Amino acid sequence: MINVELKGGVIQQFEENITPAQIAKSISMGLYKNVCAALIDGKVCDLRTELTADCKVELLTFDNDEGKQAFWHTTSHILAQAVKRLYPEAKLAIGPSIDEGFYYDFDVEKPFDSEDLLKIEAEMKKIVKSGIEISRFEKAPQDALDYLNEIAEPYKVELASEHAGKGEPISFYKQAEFVDLCAGPHLMSVAPVKAFKLTNCTGAYWRGDSKNQQLCRVYGISFPKASMLEEYITRREEALKRDHNKLGRELELFTTVDYIGQGLPIMLPKGARIIQLLQRWVEDLEQKNGWQLTKTPFMAKSDLYKISGHWDHYQDGMFILGDPDNDDEVYALRPMTCPFQYQAFLNRGRSYRDLPMRLNETSTLFRNEASGEMHGLIRVRQFTISEGHLMCTPEQLEGEFEHCLSLAITCLKTLGLYEDVSYRFSQWDPNDREKYIGTEEEWNNVQGMMGKILDDLGIDYKIGIGEAAFYGPKLDIQIKNVFGKEDTLITIQIDPMIAEKFGMEYVDRDGVKKHPFIIHRTSIGCYERTLALLIEKYAGAFPLWLAPVQVKLLPIADRHHDRVFEIAKELEDMGMRVEVDDRNEKIGYKIREAQVQKIPYMVIIGDKDIENDTVSIRHRKDGDLGSMSLNEFKDMMREEIDTKAIK
Repeated sequence: MINVELKGGVIQQFEENITPAQIAKSISMGLYKNVCAALIDGKVCDLRTELTADCKVELLTFDNDEGKQAFWHTTSHILAQAVKRLYPEAKLAIGPSIDEGFYYDFDVEKPFDSEDLLKIEAEMKKIVKSGIEISRFEKAPQDALDYLNEIAEPYKVELASEHAGKGEPISFYKQAEFVDLCAGPHLMSVAPVKAFKLTNCTGAYWRGDSKNQQLCRVYGISFPKASMLEEYITRREEALKRDHNKLGRELELFTTVDYIGQGLPIMLPKGARIIQLLQRWVEDLEQKNGWQLTKTPFMAKSDLYKISGHWDHYQDGMFILGDPDNDDEVYALRPMTCPFQYQAFLNRGRSYRDLPMRLNETSTLFRNEASGEMHGLIRVRQFTISEGHLMCTPEQLEGEFEHCLSLAITCLKTLGLYEDVSYRFSQWDPNDREKYIGTEEEWNNVQGMMGKILDDLGIDYKIGIGEAAFYGPKLDIQIKNVFGKEDTLITIQIDPMIAEKFGMEYVDRDGVKKHPFIIHRTSIGCYERTLALLIEKYAGAFPLWLAPVQVKLLPIADRHHDRVFEIAKELEDMGMRVEVDDRNEKIGYKIREAQVQKIPYMVIIGDKDIENDTVSIRHRKDGDLGSMSLNEFKDMMREEIDTKAIK
């Protein structure tokens, strides 16, 4: 018998080799029908996993994030089974769950269109209705390769070959005639997948490399209840209205041009103005918090990146200028600023009195993102970031980390994004040693230090294994776009290793030379990504201090033009961003146009306003605010801007 600790700390005894699925069934059939996966001693496992020793088990349903992932992963297999039934020549690539839903990549002669997706959905419904049980089995590495070659699945052969060298059994999942190479976990049958929809179909290169075959990627979503799918569709329709890719173009904030290139947006005047306002505000805020501004080159010789380790660990993400195999000098556009800013520290000898040294820069960076990963302003190939690097002593580390986090939180709260973020403690993966520099002892030490700092600060975080930078762990401040896709907005990283590579030293109080700790941080992250999130957060109706046009002046008739342009001049002189709509149109039409453009305030001037020396004010949200003096309106605007109020 083994002791199993269940929810609420209840300990029950079971026969050895019992599975989480059997435990669920012993509790109730309702739980058995709803359980999706299990946490065994904190690790997500398949429901078929046999328990051989005392352990803690949490049964996961669709209400748990890990349960959703297993549910969606199972649905991706239902999708693949339907495709293989309808298009037997299709080759299977990968089909993971994602932040919201799932996708599966297929190598097909012709990409699927909307009619194909409807056929596939219909076949998926037949599969679910049949209630097929799902089973798991393993094969020895060579047997797995032989099997996959026999059924002519070349992409699966490539994946299995990578695992074969470890000598471990390779797992498969089977549902009726369909078999797929997969690590799992999966549901016990297809029956719980009551509602689903295939949402999109795009191209995606195999393994994200444009040199490889382009595949057909089918996205979808699924739920255990039809009502949940209906709610999702409603939310998605609302999300489409807020999608920055759509709204940002309609409001003329940015555009893209095919012959310039993917991931290289053009910021139009209004969008450029918002980013300028953000940059000026952040740079001023950083200066008040003791950061010193630097300005460094956009490119460097490969020698610099070889010292830092980026050449060995990040070269695939860099734009290389020259031929590394034949040219004497090869350059690369910078993917980050850290190795450049270190030169400011190295400019002369340093002592503990120089620390902490806080260096910041509004940095334009270049990263060779895969084409399938880019999305509007959220993920691009050229972007600008509020980057900073801080050199400090071990004793200063916790206080400086807290200082960096406090600055980031101030930015998030001011922008109204703080309630939307979550924290991830990104750690190294000890099973992928080639991805990182340093020893296991060094990683355990620095991760222990960072964990203590986060716990001391009371940060509620999730752990992301394998998400660390190659030189150290990091706190990632995560945020989701309107479609539920999660990205990193802000990072704060502890780096105990790079200083030694660059020979960065300071003389401590005891006269001994030591290497400083380095904190890599952003205070607002990527400005383009931040703009995208602000567009979606406010549906384009930016707070007054950020609005590219703050006031629209609307004369009722031609005879009011002179007064309107006098008011415009006064407002511009106080720094307001103003436009005048002097077209020969009805005032109602002008108001509606200003509303569509999301302009915060409309100033309407007619005969009574001129007679009484007043202005009639409308707010885009609150409507008619009545008449007031121009000075009253100015004071109201100043207060709203100075406090960065969100209205």
